[in-house]
Amino acid sequence: MFSMLFTPLKRKRNIEDTVLKIQAGNKELREEILVSFKPFIAKTVSSVCRRYITESDDEFSIGLIAFNDAIDKFVPAKGHSLLAFAETIIKRRVIDYLRSQSRKQDVLLDYKFEDEQELSESYLETEKSMQQFRIVQDAEKRKDEILLYQNKLLEFDLVFDDLAENSPKHEDARRNAISIARLIVEDAELRGILFEKKRLPVKQLEQRVKVSRKTIERNRKYIIAISVILHGEFFYLKDYIKGVLEE
Repeated sequence: MFSMLFTPLKRKRNIEDTVLKIQAGNKELREEILVSFKPFIAKTVSSVCRRYITESDDEFSIGLIAFNDAIDKFVPAKGHSLLAFAETIIKRRVIDYLRSQSRKQDVLLDYKFEDEQELSESYLETEKSMQQFRIVQDAEKRKDEILLYQNKLLEFDLVFDDLAENSPKHEDARRNAISIARLIVEDAELRGILFEKKRLPVKQLEQRVKVSRKTIERNRKYIIAISVILHGEFFYLKDYIKGVLEE
């Protein structure tokens, strides 16, 4: 059924659209495309092994896993075709597998891969494509994280720019403010006041830190903003805090 989706003129576009849907989480399409391209996988693996490969062979399983990984790492916008991208990964994985098997048996492969130089060049290109894919993924995750953070700040009548505009000017002051934020997040009473009552527990903090009430009030927005980051699942923004502490 799935193979009927691919007409000669629209095959490339349909493959790319399908891959994007799979990367978005469509498990049914993933299974269908893996079944549909088993002949391609077997042919690619056979070209490396120089013998006919069936689905019962270990090498075929290596190729199937490699094809599945290629689906996850393929970036249509890069201009490469999925099949060319997958072929490179499959061949490289099978070569690595054959070499590992030969080392285990303490023997050398009795043949050379004539296209190994070409594969090496393709492998480098593949690595670049994977790196680009990770960059795109990180950018999307960072964007989603910032949007989530902005929504969390609105609960305290703050906006994202408050984190930068109200950042203490001096390094020691920033470190102290971050330490206060950590104290709030780690203490159940202080955390409850901040995240349930939506206000900074200034009175309680005044009794627990060696900082004046005036200083706490002056850095109120910054302390709240940092507390929100520390309390939530903000992987990229926590790196910001780490960078501040390492300055």
